[in-house]
Amino acid sequence: MAERQSAGTRAKDSDRTDTCQVLDSALAEGQLSMEEHRQRVASATNASTLGELAGLVSDLQNSNAPVTMPSLKRPLRLAGGGWGMRAAMAGVLLVVGIAIGWGLYGNTSSPLSFTSDPGAKPDGIAPVVLTPPRQLQSLGGLTGLIEQMKQRFGDTMGYKLLIYPDYGSLDRTDPNDNRRKITYDYRGGWGDANDPSAIADDDRLVDLSKIDVKTVVGVLRGAPDTLNIKRSDVKNTYLIVEPSKDPTAGDLTITMYVSSDFGSGYIATTGDGTVKQISYPS
Repeated sequence: MAERQSAGTRAKDSDRTDTCQVLDSALAEGQLSMEEHRQRVASATNASTLGELAGLVSDLQNSNAPVTMPSLKRPLRLAGGGWGMRAAMAGVLLVVGIAIGWGLYGNTSSPLSFTSDPGAKPDGIAPVVLTPPRQLQSLGGLTGLIEQMKQRFGDTMGYKLLIYPDYGSLDRTDPNDNRRKITYDYRGGWGDANDPSAIADDDRLVDLSKIDVKTVVGVLRGAPDTLNIKRSDVKNTYLIVEPSKDPTAGDLTITMYVSSDFGSGYIATTGDGTVKQISYPS
């Protein structure tokens, strides 16, 4: 029978690979600098235990990471009434909650009677089905994502656009302070702004919609074969649209990353899909 792992459990190669994928995701989201990412990947490669690997990602926001790190076993609690007391307290709170709700809003003879609940009566309101783009790494999905950006913000200017298969993020100028930038997450729609951060020296505001979507999607779909990665081994793909570091090579650079348990690589192109660099898995 499999037991829950602890911090002292010896790490496998697959655990080290998963940790590197979490670090790759943190780098793409701007949580780590290139140097921090390099140092942590080196440490992950040489880690001996799951506790060492967990320490490398414990300060990161990992909800968007392509893999989930194992949950490590905590020290056992002392035997006694701890869990029993919690269960009893939960029961008391449930009963009190029902009674309060019935007292405030109930119109029946009992808090457990719902025969005259006004919420159960027909109201004539038809359901509204929302159909936002979900497969963002497709022609329709990427086109729809850019169009929703234009509708939400009034333009498609930004510092960086990160696109996973079913969610994305966008860095834009803080409307209240042009010295700062704000990240917006996309999950069926552009959500509220996250905390602002200072604009870096190499940040440059560009029109992120100036891409040949059809050509870029084609290069992305062929990326596993280009990078000699078996399609069955692919764990994650994402692309980053950002300003080109070399203005003579076009205004945008699109970097397409493909990761697997056996290595990761990327393809960098201009906005029109012209290849700038291919980095094969090492």
